[in-house]
Formats: sequence, structure tokens, C-alpha cells
Amino acid sequence: MANVNKRTGKTMSAEVAGAGFAGLTAAIALRQRGWNVRLHEKGPELRAFGAGIYLWHNGLRVLEGLGILEDVLNGSHTPPTYETWRHDKSVSRETFNGLPWRIMTRQHLHQALANKARAEGVEILVNSEVVAADPSGKITFANGEVKEADLIVGADGVGSKVRDSIGFEQDRWISVDGLIRLIVPRKRKELGHGDWDNTIDMWNFWPRVQRILYSPCNDQELYLGLMAPAADERGSRVPIDLEYWLEMFPFLEPVLVEAAKLQTARYDRYETAKLDSWTRGKVALVGDAAHAMCPALAQGAGCAMVNAYSLAMELEEIPSVEEALPSWEKRIRPITDLCQAISGEYAANRSLSKGNQFTARALETARYDPTRRVYSW
Repeated sequence: MANVNKRTGKTMSAEVAGAGFAGLTAAIALRQRGWNVRLHEKGPELRAFGAGIYLWHNGLRVLEGLGILEDVLNGSHTPPTYETWRHDKSVSRETFNGLPWRIMTRQHLHQALANKARAEGVEILVNSEVVAADPSGKITFANGEVKEADLIVGADGVGSKVRDSIGFEQDRWISVDGLIRLIVPRKRKELGHGDWDNTIDMWNFWPRVQRILYSPCNDQELYLGLMAPAADERGSRVPIDLEYWLEMFPFLEPVLVEAAKLQTARYDRYETAKLDSWTRGKVALVGDAAHAMCPALAQGAGCAMVNAYSLAMELEEIPSVEEALPSWEKRIRPITDLCQAISGEYAANRSLSKGNQFTARALETARYDPTRRVYSW
């Protein structure tokens, strides 16, 4: 059923800048509620950046609401436990009291979202770069074209041109640590005896700081996050310095050898962005454009998807876009701000190395059910 603008009599229209997880989620959810939606990707094709991804209860509920949960569960993995090692000794095994969680490749999740967007009739434009937006509902493209819409969604990442063209006030900071994120073959037989179906968060502080987050995505693929301080030239080098990493983690040689082959590896420092507001007139920011966060709680993508889905829900209940957007932010932002703050604190203090850090407070955002607007589990 079409969602009609009462003033013009036309179906409500949305222009979504950015075809990552947040943009795809917003586009699908709006389209399912009767909007005409155009999704803009500045690159030549839709594709996922990065390696692996964690989704918790909140993100999985979004997938259920969109109608793609089963597609994503097929080809992803829930480890028996989240285990933390410190200097090669296990210090904790966490199961989150039954809270659902899942690990997958970013490509797997992105493909499911992209397929759903096409099936729902979202108009997807590649080589379409948004360079500016206006709170009145105007959107400007790199080729000089200007369009008008009832809603503009800025889902164009931490370097958002939608955000910066409007002039949202923001604080941004970068942490001392960063990650090299890779997908490699599981190599379970070669790894030998061990609980290699678990997530294992391996921390070392002597003779230097190095960490590997070992995360199985499915039977064939393994997500590795190799953390080192940005000041560590060998630890932050890409492709990875195999000898340097094997000194600390010799038992992971079968998968680290595979990691060293990846010429496309990238070292990324943790970045946080906090804005004065996520909305202005007919413009809403979602995902990293609004609330980039450190990955300590593995909730960046989950929060982005929850907020994008919740935006469509709010617009379904409040017909006026300019009234719905601040209402949406007021309702959903405290949940995201809490997660961002804890993630930043954990990253700054390297707190996850202590084990047993997924406390009730740390999991509060993960427990949120955006489809019912309640906390579960």
C-alpha cells in the first residue's frame, strides 16, 4: 500500500545516500511501508567493505522484521562460547545467558540485504554519489543534478557528505589501537586439538600489545581481527608481517599463513563520532554518519540497522516527516549513546582483556527489540 503525501497527493519519496547495512535497511523498511525509495551507491556496484561481523539479538530482530532472518542464519555461525585468553590462558567463557548472537561474513549479510531491496522494488543506482543535502529535502549529486524528496537518509559513512554539507556539530576522535580484519579459511584440521568453534579473544601485553579476535563465520570461513597500536609499525603493517604475528601466536600458524597472502588487507584505527543531532528538517543520519563507534561491543552495524529500521517505524506512526525525525531520535538515541560510550571506554582501557566484560549494562543495547520497542532476555 502506497504511503501518500497528504499535501501533494503523491506517494512519499525517500532518497537514501549510501548502500551499506544502514542504507539498505532503511531503504527496505521504508519500501515495505509504501514509500518510493531510491538508494544511491557512489561505487560501480553494491558490495560490502570489511571482513566479518557480529549481530546480536537487536540486529537479528531487524532481520526478522525485514523478512530475511532465515537467509542470514543459513551460512552464519553462533559459537558455543565467547572465550577470552590473556597470555595464552583462558580467563573467561561467556554465553550471555542465552542472548542470541551470530557471526557471519559482511558479504553474506550485505548480499541478503541487497537481494531483499531488489525484491521489494527499491530503485538502486550505482555510480551515484551524493555530495550535499539540504534540510528542505533537496539532494545534490556529483554530476550537479538536484532532486527533491520527502525524506533524505544520510547513510554515507563516517565521512558523510550529507552530514558535513549541512553542518551538524560533531566531536570525532581516533583511538591509539587499530585492527586488520580478514576472512581466511577455517583450517580446523590443521589447527589441531582445541575449541576452534568458539570465538576466542586472545590478548597479549608482553613483550608488546597484540591481540587476535578469532571468530568462525561458518564451516569454511574464519574472521580474524588482528589488533595492534597504530604506533607499532610491524603490528600495523599490511599485508601482515607474518613472522611478527607468529612470534605471539605460533599455534595459529595455519590461518596466519593464509592471512599473510591477502594483499588487500587494511589497517583501520577505531574512530568515534558524536553529533549534536541526527536530524535536521527532512534529513536523518543513520549508521557511522551519525554515531561511528569503537568495535569493542561489536555493535556498530547492529545499532545502524536498528536505528534505520526504527526510523521507518516512526515515520509509519507519525505522518509528518519533520515531526517524526526528532521523535525518532529522542526515542532511540539514548540506547545508541550508551553503547557508544561503553565501547569507547572498553577500547581506551583494553577492558575486554579482563574477561567477563559482557555485563548486563554492556549488553543492554544488544537486548533491545526494535520491532516491539522493549528489552528482552
